Amino acid sequence: MVAPHGYLAYEFLGAHNRPGQYGGSFENRTRFFRECVEAVRKAAPGLEIGVRFSIFDMIPFEKGPDGIGRPMEIKGAAGPGNYPQAFGGDGTGLAPDPELREPLAFLRLCRELGIEIVCTTIASPYYAPHAQRPAYFPVSDGYLAPEDPMVGVDRQIRVVAQAKAAMPDVAFVSAGLTALQEYLPHVAQRLVREGLTDFAGYGRMVLSYPDLPADALKGGPLEKCRICRTFGDCTTAPRNGIVSGCYPLDGHYRSSADAPRVRACRSPVFLG
Repeated sequence: MVAPHGYLAYEFLGAHNRPGQYGGSFENRTRFFRECVEAVRKAAPGLEIGVRFSIFDMIPFEKGPDGIGRPMEIKGAAGPGNYPQAFGGDGTGLAPDPELREPLAFLRLCRELGIEIVCTTIASPYYAPHAQRPAYFPVSDGYLAPEDPMVGVDRQIRVVAQAKAAMPDVAFVSAGLTALQEYLPHVAQRLVREGLTDFAGYGRMVLSYPDLPADALKGGPLEKCRICRTFGDCTTAPRNGIVSGCYPLDGHYRSSADAPRVRACRSPVFLG
């Protein structure tokens, strides 16, 4: 089941002011998700269901005059740093609810529905990419990160650890770790060893270095020339109608006819 950033099931979670049976109360805002799970159970009895879930949402960001991302001014908000409609947020649109009240309520609902594995994320790659997928370079329609990528990695680690501590019987897959680069296996090992998560997921890295987990488990040196450096071409490409791939590091894509098109689409802030 898909219930993160921008997908319909997640949009209902934040529909605090939506009229009707799919908005307002927590019960109403989770109705669509419950109905989807029920439909899957009916169509495929016995099928194990996992969920991808944004633990909390953030205010949309936009590129400032200096190329650095900044919170957007939202119509109807009480003022800068006020975004109470963000699901699981603290009201500012910039941080989670310290107690994770509604996110934990949703995770308890998942457990009641027989969902025992959750792949985590936060915010959205479309309007807060620096938080959702920390990176050192922006995508074509992005902005320079307003914080060091390691701050974003740490934010995701901490919020997942908090959720795991509250829900020890749910298996969590942490995400947003690719910016750790060659340190990813070491950090992942500690997170799992200390019970801060159950699995370390990685996304962008699989395009440039699908063998990284196997190489790490062998205990040998990593192939550093294949490690994802978060250039963002794998996202820039599909956002411009081009096949996704690691154009900087994968020879197949680097020598393809699409490579010049991807380079031409790169953000001006990427090019300096």
